[in-house]
Amino acid sequence: MSDLREPMTDFIGSGREGSVLDQARSWWQRVRNGDMGALPAVAGFVVLVILFAILIPAISGNQVFLTPRNFANLMNQAAPLVMLAAALVFVILLGEIDLSAAVTYGVAMCAFVILNNPGGIAMHWTLALLIALLIGSATGLMIGFFVARVGVPSFVVTLGLFLGYQGLELTIIGSGGAYSIQAPEIIAIQNSNLPVWAGWVFLAICLAVAILLQWRDRAQRRRAGVPDGSIWIPVIKIGVVAVLGGGVIAVLNLNRSSGSIPLEGVPIVVPIVVAILFVGTFVLDRTKYGRYLYAIGGNAEAARRAGIKVVGVKWIAFVICSTLAVVAGVFQASYVGSVDAAFGRGDVLSGVAAAVVGGVSLFGGRGRLIHAATGGLVIAVITNGLGLIRNLPAGVNYLVTGGVLILAASVDALSRLRSSRARIRG
Repeated sequence: MSDLREPMTDFIGSGREGSVLDQARSWWQRVRNGDMGALPAVAGFVVLVILFAILIPAISGNQVFLTPRNFANLMNQAAPLVMLAAALVFVILLGEIDLSAAVTYGVAMCAFVILNNPGGIAMHWTLALLIALLIGSATGLMIGFFVARVGVPSFVVTLGLFLGYQGLELTIIGSGGAYSIQAPEIIAIQNSNLPVWAGWVFLAICLAVAILLQWRDRAQRRRAGVPDGSIWIPVIKIGVVAVLGGGVIAVLNLNRSSGSIPLEGVPIVVPIVVAILFVGTFVLDRTKYGRYLYAIGGNAEAARRAGIKVVGVKWIAFVICSTLAVVAGVFQASYVGSVDAAFGRGDVLSGVAAAVVGGVSLFGGRGRLIHAATGGLVIAVITNGLGLIRNLPAGVNYLVTGGVLILAASVDALSRLRSSRARIRG
């Protein structure tokens, strides 16, 4: 009988852990000490949504922002940026940078459309996509060699690639101009939806996985004799995910068509992004490699003295970054439907901005993929909302995004300074 009770006790807690109030006080103390995480980004997202919900009807005369159609469009707009920001997290956590991520996916997607073009090589889309991903991995290997092995600053290496890869895009595309994406499977990623029931099934799977992981984590802590927090903390978190996720799916399942043919369901790109973010978060939070990344970002010399193979960890991080960047390129190509010689050129700084706005520290050692995803949503809301305001100059988007980035970087620097002072006082 005790064998049956023990796992349940592991899950619900034995009463020895800190209460919800204790953990709330601890979280608030961390916030006061400068560890705010994605809190500023979440607050910024809420403020921007409220602001656009008021401004756009006042200027345009009708509410086009808070509609199911625009909400689905926002999800599609945000997907490439969220994925690019998530890719950059792996190198930013090390205190490094990759300025070539977007042009890397530009080169990879240029190669994809040339290889898949029915009038040319006519390679099957799966093989062409695999080659595109390998281009990303090979680029990451090259960057990692110069940064981790040779010791060249990542800013210099990736800036060189940022310039050189633009010429490579021109060479690959040639004088053909823009090439349309011919693979229906790629186009469907950003232009097709799941059946209405599939969205709810996906949410149920996400909640089930979250519960199982919490059960596993708590059981492992108990077996190791490590104190646990209150069970109500993960229960509240999972409940929040269930409510927010249910709300998102309910809105996306509404009919967004103004014609006779219904348009409803969760865009296919959404579960793909969520799945990749989940795997990446698992790697960062629950594997040795993830812990090594944070350790190196916090203090590379201390990590080396502790026996961590800094060179190998950095090398792999750049490979992951460049490969995931190509996935972002697939989303972007699916969204716009074509690839040209300037594909991805203007997106890399937006990816860095999304990560920083979300709370990923440019100094390294602090941040999570969900923070980058939140930052990506903030940048996407700015682009989406400003695009719906009539007669607004195009340059305003860059001005606002740049201002938000400077503000986020300032918050990051001030919070790190406050955290250092708190450690000194402690």
